[in-house]
Amino acid sequence: MSQPLIIYAPNVDHLITEDDEPVDNILSEKQQRLLTEPLYSSWQGPGDERTFVAMANVGIFYIAKNPPIVPDMFLSLDVELPDDLWAKEHRCYFVWEYGKPPDVVVEVVSNTIGEELGEKLKKYATMRVVYYIVFDPEKQLGKDVLKIYKLHGFKYRRQLSRKLDDVGLGLALWEGEYEGWKATWLRWTDMQGNLIATGRESIQQARAEKEKERAEKEAALERAEKLAAKLRELGHEPDKIR
Repeated sequence: MSQPLIIYAPNVDHLITEDDEPVDNILSEKQQRLLTEPLYSSWQGPGDERTFVAMANVGIFYIAKNPPIVPDMFLSLDVELPDDLWAKEHRCYFVWEYGKPPDVVVEVVSNTIGEELGEKLKKYATMRVVYYIVFDPEKQLGKDVLKIYKLHGFKYRRQLSRKLDDVGLGLALWEGEYEGWKATWLRWTDMQGNLIATGRESIQQARAEKEKERAEKEAALERAEKLAAKLRELGHEPDKIR
């Protein structure tokens, strides 16, 4: 008789899962939220009822060793959050607990010492993250605001397309206002290039559509009333307007 497979998870008691350090700046914090909240508000996931988690400023442990790597944002498909998020083994993204590395990692460049194109790039490749995104709004690392890398074998290759085919999402540089601040923001799109709406945008769109329907209904009623008045002038009694 075959023996059941037993998987031993590493002991995580010695690992530092949070150090209470703040994010480096306010715009980065807003950008992180803009990359996570719309996915939960408006994205249906990669299809076929597949699950996902999107996190910002949360440590990823791919080996049981300090310190973790902490990207600005990451997306992992086909995983679910555990029931008890306060448990030590659930406070960060432990690759052995989720069974896989994230599919997408995003780093927002705010200075020249973050190693986004150096040590971090190597670590994410070692971790087997499929897509590595570097958003550099102030062009700290070169002339390109957005760099997209896809894993081929054991190394990343730069790709020019902003479509992440293996995930079912795209990326866009959006000039607009988010939470009262105008800037160039990195945003998710669907595969047709349409922005994934924030929760607030979804509410505004729903209100606009409702207002449009109301206006169209009022316009149709006004036209019907004018037509009825014209018929009366001609000596005809129109049907009751509803």
